[in-house]
Amino acid sequence: MKILLARHGETPWNAEGRYQGQIDIPLSPAGENQARALGARLDGLRIDRAVCSPLARAKTTAQLALGDARRDLLLTDSGLMEIGHGEWEGLLASEIRERDPERLRAWRESPDTVRMPGQGGESLQQVLDRAWPAFERSLAGLGEEQTLLLVAHDAVNRVLLCRILGIPLNRLWSFRQAPATLNLLEGPAADHMEVVRLNDCAHHTALFGEAVHRAL
Repeated sequence: MKILLARHGETPWNAEGRYQGQIDIPLSPAGENQARALGARLDGLRIDRAVCSPLARAKTTAQLALGDARRDLLLTDSGLMEIGHGEWEGLLASEIRERDPERLRAWRESPDTVRMPGQGGESLQQVLDRAWPAFERSLAGLGEEQTLLLVAHDAVNRVLLCRILGIPLNRLWSFRQAPATLNLLEGPAADHMEVVRLNDCAHHTALFGEAVHRAL
């Protein structure tokens, strides 16, 4: 089976560098254009199932990527929601550096040790513990020659890819997930996937053109 694992397009908070988790921020006009570009790249490609996070930025990306003819395929799974940033939601890195510098340093250097502060704050392991079952549910019953489109978020994609690649969560920052990027996976089951393409955003960004993330 083939899995097209995508991240949602850019939002205003992404552009501003704000920490964005489970607050439901919509796509920006640029993000909508990125999602349409993803749709143009997938046009004519067989997609048998589509699943996304219920947050608007992921759902809209999936809808635009599928196009009107395939929009009815789309299902949502709350297990694919972005990491809960708790008290960091909506803050710039500079603001967090003033309020919570030790945790921010740990998040940059050893992210697997951090649980986000306050109500709703999650750790990467907690995200993986809910996102992996959602990934398995999305694949359930998919045929050998069938294709799934799965649209989620930066942290969700990263923890899933860490597990698939067999690397620890503290290596989370060793690869990127650009807005509306595409990862291609192939294999017979969730635990037996190969990464064929990683962070491919050629449909909307020139080679080496992607800006470095300012917040996750």
